[in-house]
Amino acid sequence: MSTQKLSMKFAVLFSSAAILFCALSLSRSVSAQGPSGPVAQPPYVLSVFATSTTAYSQPDSIVQWRDRILVGFSNGVAKDGSDGKSSTIVEYSLSGKVKRTFNVPGHNDGLRLVGENDLWCLQNEDANPNLAVIDLESGRQKNYTFAPTVHGGGYDDMRVKDGKVLITASNPNLNGAGVNVFPALVIASLHGNMVDVEPILSAEANATDIPTGATLTLNLTDPDSLAIDPRGNVLLDDQGDGQLIFIRHPFSDNPVVGRLNLTLGGVATTVDDTDFAPASNSFMLVADIGNPATGDGGTVYRIDSPTFGFEPGTAYSASDTAGFVGTLNLDTGAITTIVTGLNSGRGVLFVVPDADDDRRQEDR
Repeated sequence: MSTQKLSMKFAVLFSSAAILFCALSLSRSVSAQGPSGPVAQPPYVLSVFATSTTAYSQPDSIVQWRDRILVGFSNGVAKDGSDGKSSTIVEYSLSGKVKRTFNVPGHNDGLRLVGENDLWCLQNEDANPNLAVIDLESGRQKNYTFAPTVHGGGYDDMRVKDGKVLITASNPNLNGAGVNVFPALVIASLHGNMVDVEPILSAEANATDIPTGATLTLNLTDPDSLAIDPRGNVLLDDQGDGQLIFIRHPFSDNPVVGRLNLTLGGVATTVDDTDFAPASNSFMLVADIGNPATGDGGTVYRIDSPTFGFEPGTAYSASDTAGFVGTLNLDTGAITTIVTGLNSGRGVLFVVPDADDDRRQEDR
């Protein structure tokens, strides 16, 4: 090989190495800055289940009906329904394909399957609440109204326990001392075209602080979402106050109430929704409401734990303010993140692909 050709070869190799070095440096720089969008920590895997469209946006509550997933999109409707607009309930296959859509009047926040086929859609959590019940077999819809609320706000989320529908009394009026003197949790029942409510838990109930065992008096200023833990306790998210309330024997005259303050890295935090991993094979869905200011209408993400699956009974919560999904320590209230970078985490649901799984009987 001639000296000239050898020199040219070394020049090309040097140039290629320089380009590779620059590319690697740029890659490290981008990684250090952090990728855009949410990121899952191993062994968890994050993917997109469904996205908003020009017809519906801002996903929130998620429920499963047989082999279908139903997601409530609030569409930016006023939380008191004062703008007269409607939300959209979208029915998906387990793979995220749109099957049907339903319009409900007002700002949808709560969804719950009551009985085999009735989907209860609760609107307007800030004031002027209403309820739409959709028969998922036929697609027929009936709308119900509430009497004026004693607490001045609306109703937010629902759960079914022992055949009774529990709903949270949200956005309450506080007295001059900043105390909610009204019911935080009620039982709802249908009579004619009305929803009747019966209070069962005061916002000022006595409780036990779970980590310390100390007795205290609650002041639930922001009753929000509901869940049922593996022991059958009702779990109420007092969202704005950054605490979860556990209620054992909620229909008795003397329910046992526990309070758990929430922290992330030792700092107080808030969550919007919590669900518990079932014993069966499952995957998790979480709604990210998006950021309307940037034109982001929101996304429903799927989270998998492919190696050994989710540990049964483990609590997972999504944060509306800090944009994470994390595991929740039920003894201390400490949260460990598994997904970060959400705009605002909302509804959480473990999906059991087997439609006959016993887990879905707990809400019937």
